[in-house]
Amino acid sequence: MKTHTKTLIFIFSLLIVLFNSCASIPKNTKAVANFDVNKYLGTWYEIARFDFSFEKDLDNVSAQYSLNEKGDVKVLNSGYNFRKNEWKKAEGLAKFRGEKDIAALKVSFFGPFYSGYNVVSMDDDYKYALVAGKNLNYLWILSRTKEIPEAVKTKFLNIATEIGYDTSKLVWVKHDRTDSPFIPKN
Repeated sequence: MKTHTKTLIFIFSLLIVLFNSCASIPKNTKAVANFDVNKYLGTWYEIARFDFSFEKDLDNVSAQYSLNEKGDVKVLNSGYNFRKNEWKKAEGLAKFRGEKDIAALKVSFFGPFYSGYNVVSMDDDYKYALVAGKNLNYLWILSRTKEIPEAVKTKFLNIATEIGYDTSKLVWVKHDRTDSPFIPKN
């Protein structure tokens, strides 16, 4: 085999491994089983997160989930940039990594580049969710309302700590605005 062909095969193999590893889950956890994506759709408020560059200076962060015609999950994330005094949004697509009753997904906001999105704990009524990213640098606490009960917060923090997350690094998101152009009015 020619060196050029071997190099291309190596690069292609490396890219496959890289893309698949970006859509994974931390070692010490599992995604929620018996997951019903239809119950997960709708508005979620970001209660806490790690400090990501893509969410820098954002508060009042929420996510809208809906299904597209293929059954994949459309994602509309939005937040208020308090430094620039303006609303920001990012549109993406989430796909199941396997069976659709396991809450292990991969999400992309940039074309073919996916990252892990794994619901690792949730209440039976789909009101609160703990979401792990591809590794211990990505974590979110979500709620259907702008606040979360202390008991749920404590439970999620304990689970996250058991997984290996440093929960002292969580940013607690302020929700003081009612003028989001992205959240449907009831």
